[in-house]
Amino acid sequence: MTTPSSNDNLDKAFFGHPGGLSTLFFTEMWERMSYYGMRALLVLFMTASLQEGGLAITVASATAIYGLYTGAVYFMGLPGGWMADRLIGGQKAVWYGGLIIMTGHIVLAIPSDQTFFLGLILVVLGTGLLKPNIGALVGQLYSAEDQRRDAGYTLYYMGINIGSIIGYFVCGYLQTNMGWHWAFGAAAVGMGLGLIQYRMSLPKLSNIGNGPTEPLSPNAARLSWMVIIGFLVVLAVITFLMLSGQLSFDPVSMAQYVAIAITAVFLLYYAAIFMFSKLTGDETRRLLALFLVCVASTCFWAGFEQAGSSLNLFGRDLTDRMMGTFEIPTAWFQSANSIFLVIMSPFFAALWINLSKRMINPSYGFKSAIGLVIMATGFIVMFIAAQLAASGLKVAPFWLIATYFLHTVGELCLSPVALSAVSKLSPKRMAGQMMGVFVLTYSIGSVVAGLLAGNFDPEKPAEMPDLFMQITLFSIAVGIVVFLLALKTRHWEKLADKPESDSPQQPSVGQAQTNP
Repeated sequence: MTTPSSNDNLDKAFFGHPGGLSTLFFTEMWERMSYYGMRALLVLFMTASLQEGGLAITVASATAIYGLYTGAVYFMGLPGGWMADRLIGGQKAVWYGGLIIMTGHIVLAIPSDQTFFLGLILVVLGTGLLKPNIGALVGQLYSAEDQRRDAGYTLYYMGINIGSIIGYFVCGYLQTNMGWHWAFGAAAVGMGLGLIQYRMSLPKLSNIGNGPTEPLSPNAARLSWMVIIGFLVVLAVITFLMLSGQLSFDPVSMAQYVAIAITAVFLLYYAAIFMFSKLTGDETRRLLALFLVCVASTCFWAGFEQAGSSLNLFGRDLTDRMMGTFEIPTAWFQSANSIFLVIMSPFFAALWINLSKRMINPSYGFKSAIGLVIMATGFIVMFIAAQLAASGLKVAPFWLIATYFLHTVGELCLSPVALSAVSKLSPKRMAGQMMGVFVLTYSIGSVVAGLLAGNFDPEKPAEMPDLFMQITLFSIAVGIVVFLLALKTRHWEKLADKPESDSPQQPSVGQAQTNP
């Protein structure tokens, strides 16, 4: 069974935090190195000409595929979280997920157009196992009363961005100087280093995540494994048919349907939790407060994920990348976000702690609304830059840098504290599942981002200002609504601070097995 450490206030082995945080910090660092290093190249690789070694896919199709890929990466967090909660536990989910991710990057390194999409599928499956569960394990290092939780997630988030910086620079350099598939191979090496570190430092986690929180009965477990195997067989058949040319699809139409489908899954799953999970009154209110954070997160990522698509293409085609005789690799621009995050994360971690000491603790909903509005201001910068590009000139790099800076500030206000909100507001018996449900907000936002970026055409720069302004206005409007609703939900968030003994009795294991 997974239980929080009983020595939260004494365990300060990693910068004042539990020693297990170092294990998760460095594992996620290397996994994100592999993910972001490869992700930065996807749209560039797919839209590059055949002479440049790319796939020569149209911008609309490439960004739709990019959205489907990034959306699927996060969607698989839902079954991945469920598997950890009910079948294998968080520790094993992280380990096996990392192995599958590494295999996917090895396949991507093979110089073949056919294996490219197979590699993407493997990375999707592996990340679905690793991503939600490593985030849930971070939360399980702290008790509900431990004020270090938000700061711990901010430090953990810094590890994510150190890894992404390494990925952007290494993979971007290799792509420019060695070729696309050398860069994809470097991502496999990064994930391999993460797995070695994870295995060597695993004892620091002790019993955290060493088994399912609510294990299924033997018959239910057997049925679940049959369903999982059946899904993988069907996926393998569909993949074979697509790779052999016997099955084709329109990426843009598929992305539209997938966005609707994932949104429906998110809403239905959330509703099912309310109807079938035997929630107490306090748990119901806490999950309603969390739902507001989920809405803000979805809209945030629909804008933020333009980094790998429309902003990436803007950097390649409409930005002056020459510094003397050196041409800046396009992927390096995306590292600005991560560099800013690493620099500012400690300050934000200290900010939340100092505000808490002064009895000033903004609610999760308020922080999310502020983050969403600040992210929107970044697209005001891009609106101006796009107008300059429409005049026929390549713009200076500082426009993109300024946009990434504002996106970074918004991200630090929203993303780490949203992860903390999931960990704190979710019922403990379904921590992995709720992290998987929350990750669906990344999925929906990513697919929508891909569809929005499909309207970006480097050959028609005059149309770009309207695209960026639409994102700005919509994000600000949603941020205002979230802020107003947070005036009510901030009271519900405080219910998570009640001692567990004051809460009504939790369902037994047998009852909890009826949860979705």
